[in-house]
Amino acid sequence: MEMRQTAMVCLGWSGWTTPMTTSPILVLGGKGKTGRRVVAQLEAKGVPVRLASRSSERRFDWYDESTWPGIASGIHTAYLAPPVGPTGLAQACRFVTHAAENGLRRVVLLSGRGVGSPGREFAVYEGQLDVEHAVKGSGADWTIVRPAWFMQGFSEDFGHEYVMAGEIRFSAGTGAEAWIDADDIGEVMAAVLLDERHTGQTYSLSGPRTLTMAEVADELTTATGREIRYVDLDPAEHVAELTAIGVTQEDAESVRDLFAVIRNHRSEYVSHGVEEVLGRAPRDFTDWARSTAQAGAWSA
Repeated sequence: MEMRQTAMVCLGWSGWTTPMTTSPILVLGGKGKTGRRVVAQLEAKGVPVRLASRSSERRFDWYDESTWPGIASGIHTAYLAPPVGPTGLAQACRFVTHAAENGLRRVVLLSGRGVGSPGREFAVYEGQLDVEHAVKGSGADWTIVRPAWFMQGFSEDFGHEYVMAGEIRFSAGTGAEAWIDADDIGEVMAAVLLDERHTGQTYSLSGPRTLTMAEVADELTTATGREIRYVDLDPAEHVAELTAIGVTQEDAESVRDLFAVIRNHRSEYVSHGVEEVLGRAPRDFTDWARSTAQAGAWSA
């Protein structure tokens, strides 16, 4: 980390820079947790953005290749946040090749912390590793960002209803994760999108400390003022509960396998990508939970 920071200083890097082109930056998944934060960061800097998703004016669907032609036309740089699951990741590989063949010159990819690590527990990341390889082999310049699990999973996504019900029901066992604020991810992504000196770099991001799921429940109990407990599910039971609420079998099994990384204590470490890119510490879970509760995310 120190060598990379020193290199940035020697290059005169001190934060935001002007992009090398006036063409819009393509943001795929621009209405998702990271995508909308990337868009907000870029627009605040006056950078033109081309947002594309299934529900945007410029429609894009990873699973519908008829929406792909022209999506990267006139675009120099793109931010890609691929879907979860083997099918979606395979489509992302195909899109990367398609976009590079049609003029895309630079890709910033959202991947996952642990991708490329050896071990049975990391088999779930093989599809994401394939996307990384597709990006690196596309001929386009690239930067890869690998964040830990998002804190916002408990306020905006899969865990919100569990928090509201007072039970976080996952198959994470007693393993810990270095949860990261998605706002930090959005700021990192915007920084690397706007500075081509990050080309060819892979950054792993996390929060400043690890927490088990039981510790997360305690943090949320303190922040919300009501009791929230962690229920450790057997992995098969976790899949059954997810499919019962409408999650596809493929996606449910992918979620189970992602939690297996935590369950097997393979995620109990801190990464320093936020400091490397932004020159500051990442946000702590306690601060995030308190401010999120004050904003009414878990109000009845």
